[in-house]
Amino acid sequence: MENPHESKADPGAIPQAGWLGGLIDRLGVVFALGIVAAMLILIQEVFLRYVLNAPTIWAHETTIFLSGVAFIYGGLYCTARDRHIRVVLIYDMLGPRLRRAFDVVISIVSAGASTMFAWAAWQMVLRSAFTPDGSFRLERSGSAWDPVFPGLSKVFLFIVLVLMALQFLILAYNYARGRK
Repeated sequence: MENPHESKADPGAIPQAGWLGGLIDRLGVVFALGIVAAMLILIQEVFLRYVLNAPTIWAHETTIFLSGVAFIYGGLYCTARDRHIRVVLIYDMLGPRLRRAFDVVISIVSAGASTMFAWAAWQMVLRSAFTPDGSFRLERSGSAWDPVFPGLSKVFLFIVLVLMALQFLILAYNYARGRK
């Protein structure tokens, strides 16, 4: 039985994802380019280190950061496109009405889980972006280059989880309305 959420062409975000899903889908190219940039940086680093014997102090942390934010964004991107991993043993046997009810319930549960993860991420942001006196200062890596990538990653994770919770609520609402 073919999944109605899938098609042969790449449709982008599903209609039920609404305006937020469309925006998330369009921003995906930025993070894809980040992966390409990470690859180019690594190629450059290999050349500098092994051919010129002049390695950089920033390549490793930069590629980890670029790859990390791309993977974090990937969860949100898959949500908007309905391309997340799903156990379809029962789901594929359901009729359209019951499948729609499952979509609503799954979206609400996922919104709740995303909200709880966002709360946990906020606890990390409080420790990594603010000093004990309340002033803003991002956590640094502690390396020779010492970028703010650890703090930025935690803030980005929090933002993505909040957006993911919102996206799941939009999905639940549109599934409940029966929006195609």
